[in-house]
Amino acid sequence: MFDVAIVGGGPAGASCAAFCAKAGLRTLVLEREIFPREKVCGDCLNPVCWPILRRLELAERVRSLRHGVLDRVEFIGLGGRTLAVDLPIGADAEIAIKRSLFDQIVLARARELGAVIQEASTVTSLNRPGVSGGHWTITTSSVEIFESHLLVAADGRNSTIARICGLLPRGAKERIALQTHLPLPVDFGNRVVLQFRPEGYSGQAPVGEGELNLCLVSVPAKMAALRSWAEAYFGLSPQHSWRTITPLTRKPIAAGQRSLFLVGDAARVVEPFTGEGIYYALASGELAADAIVSRCNGRNEAEVAAAYTEAHDKLYRGRLWINRLARAAVLSPRIASVCLEIAHLQPALLRFLTSKIVKPVSTSARMP
Repeated sequence: MFDVAIVGGGPAGASCAAFCAKAGLRTLVLEREIFPREKVCGDCLNPVCWPILRRLELAERVRSLRHGVLDRVEFIGLGGRTLAVDLPIGADAEIAIKRSLFDQIVLARARELGAVIQEASTVTSLNRPGVSGGHWTITTSSVEIFESHLLVAADGRNSTIARICGLLPRGAKERIALQTHLPLPVDFGNRVVLQFRPEGYSGQAPVGEGELNLCLVSVPAKMAALRSWAEAYFGLSPQHSWRTITPLTRKPIAAGQRSLFLVGDAARVVEPFTGEGIYYALASGELAADAIVSRCNGRNEAEVAAAYTEAHDKLYRGRLWINRLARAAVLSPRIASVCLEIAHLQPALLRFLTSKIVKPVSTSARMP
């Protein structure tokens, strides 16, 4: 019997597991993959992640991994107009790091702190607690059975846990993403590039040791054309390997349920253009751990669920307007390019928007 079982070992699940184990809870992580593994992502680690990584005692370990330091972001419009915005430097600089490296080190930290990690374990069925109490019974593809008082869904935008529990809303199929790594072009520099194309947009960031992360986002009907552009622009063969993910957006789910907490993309999917996904994963994982510790210490179940939902919503509040703005821009690259022309005349506007996304914070949202 575990105090908490967490399904998904990415940054959201691993950070939640680490904080729960650190608090002395009997913690289980069920991860369907075997780490290290790659994941479709822009690989950018937003400066707002550093305070959480310091609380996990992971900041220096992350910096010791191969990575690219990003000192500016360049926006490139359809006509080639480029506008650069400086990023924070020093201890709270933005970096780009492969998810295979980053995710593994966070999951390893949870293991160090005492969490039980079960990889290659896909959840196939659940029996949830009764109205009057009880516990979760979790069965995996290897026919292992685990029991836990509380459950965390940290298994991504297509969450199996949310689907089994009847919580998963239908995803919007308006866009898809492709991602790959390739040799870093000569003189690319320490920058992240967000390049608008008639077919969608491209995100590019160096991840260290001569590699570039390349992401493409488009609607299904135009993705082939965007991929052809990328192959010609970067000298890739048509047989080059890409990873894909969909949906990019869907309606959020109330993060606090009865004896169930949703974290990361399982709860809310944000626009990838903003590069905040890893931050929201880590932060929601920490918030869920606060809620779980509170529940294990005897706080009322309904109160904990409501408090976690409120804290989770507060985490996004005040920043979602940027997410909506970015989504509108990438759905209409021509309009985005016009806005970029305006920003060229008023560069303070783009600096303001960028600072809202990458400005380091000293504290995270906390449970009330």
